[in-house]
Amino acid sequence: MGAVVSCFEAIFRTIGSVIMAIISGIGNMLTAIINGIVAFFGIIISCLTCGRSGGNRRYRHRGMGGSRVRSTV
Repeated sequence: MGAVVSCFEAIFRTIGSVIMAIISGIGNMLTAIINGIVAFFGIIISCLTCGRSGGNRRYRHRGMGGSRVRSTV
């Protein structure tokens, strides 16, 4: 009688594993599709704004900055 119960447990465990694999696969496909859509819109926005999107509107200075050499004369 114990062998029958063990067989049913194995069957239900296998069915559960199959269902979880299917759900995981669907989740991974949805994640890949959403990431692709987000990347596509990021490219479109970057193209329309000439790569200046993101709120970083500070101008960069191209001077010497803090690397000036002092003379010890």
